[in-house]
Amino acid sequence: MVEARGEASLQPEAILQVRDLYKHYPLTQGILFKKQVGAVKAVDGVSFDLAPGETLGIVGESGCGKSTVAKMLVNLERPTAGTISYKGEDITKMSPKALRAVRRNIQMVFQDPYTSLNPRMTVGDIIGEPYEIHPEVAPKGSRRRKVQDLLDVVGLNPEYINRYPHQFSGGQRQRIGIARGLALQPEIIVADEPVSALDVSVQAQVVNLLENLQREFSLSYVFIAHDLSIVRHISDRVGVMYLGRIVEIGTDAEIYDHPTHPYTQALLSAVPVPDPEARAHRERIVLTGDVPSPADIPSGCRFRTRCWKAQERCAREVPALAVPAEFRLTDSPAKHDSACHFAEEKHVVPTEDDRE
Repeated sequence: MVEARGEASLQPEAILQVRDLYKHYPLTQGILFKKQVGAVKAVDGVSFDLAPGETLGIVGESGCGKSTVAKMLVNLERPTAGTISYKGEDITKMSPKALRAVRRNIQMVFQDPYTSLNPRMTVGDIIGEPYEIHPEVAPKGSRRRKVQDLLDVVGLNPEYINRYPHQFSGGQRQRIGIARGLALQPEIIVADEPVSALDVSVQAQVVNLLENLQREFSLSYVFIAHDLSIVRHISDRVGVMYLGRIVEIGTDAEIYDHPTHPYTQALLSAVPVPDPEARAHRERIVLTGDVPSPADIPSGCRFRTRCWKAQERCAREVPALAVPAEFRLTDSPAKHDSACHFAEEKHVVPTEDDRE
């Protein structure tokens, strides 16, 4: 189960719990005597849980903080505030030695399959490098065989072990990155837009590979992407981010078929629809204005400057990420967390029954 509300108690079955996570980058003035005059609020209060074997998809516009969340989950960025608990232990407060052990179990697959690989190292050295840092996982005598096994698992010829990254296509390079992430037998993989730099046909291959690996190795994924169709295909639950916060979270069916937040509805209305009849009947929602700067976030609801439902209350009160009051006593699929004062269900792409 993935829990969205920061006030909720930690679920014992969750393998990863994120609570009230913040990352603010200071803005300073002056040369000799620097003075902080503001902050870029890249992540501004994100909470969720991840269960064993589950895939949590995170979607949103560029600059909403998705990649910053990913980096904090693997401790590449230190949070300004909040907790990231792995099996009940807060990794943000761990000693370097303890954190090193945890990093074995939380690995990352990066967005660009070329720049994330050292061009001066062979594939065997790239995939085998984690064993240099964690020699207890694979003794030196067995490392070559383990690397070849990993190449085979991700669909590459084990004989490619002595080749360099530039000798592979983009999809093959991403498979190498996935193999490196699997080397230490992790429990969680944070995939930061792992298919956005690939062709559509290759994207499908890599997504299918990730699904197969999840079943084979009992992995949990935090899957970050722009493409809503890919996120729906691979995810059990989906969180929609806007300007540093999650504004709606629920199962894939709840988010895609029964969205209640205006921003989610606008995103879904922009997704290409292959069915011409459905495309003709859907409502296209075009947002006006630009995304506000994370250094100057609007008061109250941060989406109100682009929202067609905005009222005075939206400027005064920050909406809580919770089940809307009108759905709390129902069994409707719209009964999921949404941070909107005026949340209501909307079928962005009408079903066949709706069209009739």
